[in-house]
Amino acid sequence: MSFSAPLLLFGLLAVPVVVAAYLWLDVRRDDRAASWASPALLPNMVARPSPWRRHLPVGLLLVGVALLLVGFARPKATINTKKQEATVVIVLDISGSMASDDAPPTRLAAARAAAKRYVDKLPKGYRMSVITFSDHTTLASPPTSDLVRVRAVLDRARTGPQGTALADAVSRAVAVAKAVPGTKKRTRPPAVIVVFSDGGQTAGRVTPQQAAQQAKAAGIPVTAVSVGTPDGIVQQPVKGGFTERIQVPVKPAVLQTIARSSNGFFVAGTQAVDPKRTYSELGSRVGHQRKSVEITSVAAAGGLVFMLAGALLSGIWFRRIV
Repeated sequence: MSFSAPLLLFGLLAVPVVVAAYLWLDVRRDDRAASWASPALLPNMVARPSPWRRHLPVGLLLVGVALLLVGFARPKATINTKKQEATVVIVLDISGSMASDDAPPTRLAAARAAAKRYVDKLPKGYRMSVITFSDHTTLASPPTSDLVRVRAVLDRARTGPQGTALADAVSRAVAVAKAVPGTKKRTRPPAVIVVFSDGGQTAGRVTPQQAAQQAKAAGIPVTAVSVGTPDGIVQQPVKGGFTERIQVPVKPAVLQTIARSSNGFFVAGTQAVDPKRTYSELGSRVGHQRKSVEITSVAAAGGLVFMLAGALLSGIWFRRIV
C-alpha cells in the first residue's frame, strides 16, 4: 500500500496521545469518586459497568478517527486487473453470390445482422476492425473503439463482383490484427477473426491452407460463419434485356478448413452465431496488469462506520455520545 499524501499520516501520532489521556482520566474518575464517598460504599450506590462496556465505545471511536486520518493521506492499493484490450476483425464477404435471398432477406443482410451482434456484445476496451472482400480485399475500418463507425461501415456494405478472395481476406485480417500495438513494448493484444461468407475460393493469390497457417502462427483463431444454403441463386442481367440465373450453393468446406486449422471453430448459419463463445475464448487469452487504485473512500467510510457504532453504543448504554 502507498499514499499520495504520506505526511498526513503523522496525524496518527495523536491517537496514542488520546488513548493515554483517556486512561489517565479513567483513573482520575475513581479518585474523584473517592473524594465524596467511601470506595467500599460505591458499589451499593452506583452500578459499575463492566470494563469492556465502558471502553468499547471509545475504542470504536478512536479506530474510526484513525481510519479517517489514513483516508486523508489518500491510500492506494495495487491490484491485479484484467487487461481491457483485444482486437476483433470482422471479415465480410460482399461478392456477388452474397446477393442470394436463400438467407432472407439476402445473404449479405443476414451476415450484416450477425456481425452487428458481435458489435453489440463487444467488451469494453476492445477494438474492432472490418475487412470486406469480393475478388479483392478492402480495409473498410481499421481497428477502432468507435463502434458507431463500425456499424456505419457494415451498413454501407454492398455486393460487388462475383470473385471470392476468401483466403486473401483472412491473410489481410491477420496482418491487421498483428499490427495493433499493445500497452507495453514488444507486445500486442490478443485477437480473433470472424469471417462471414458463403464459402468457396475463386480469386486471390493466398490458399486457404496458407491463410490458416498464418493465423495459427500468429495465435489468432478464426471463427468462420457460413451464410446461405445449397439452393442459393442470384440473377444477373445480360445483353438483350435477359436475366441469367446463376446457382451459388454455399460451400462450407473452405471455411471449415480455415477455422479448424487456425484453432478456431466453424459455425453453420448466421442463426447459430454466438458472440459470447468467441469473446469467452478471446477473454481467456487476455493478460493481467498491476493497477494502482485509490481507496480513500473505503478508509473514510470505514472510519465513519466505526465512529457511528461507538456513538450509538455509548448512547444506548450510557445516554451520552462518549
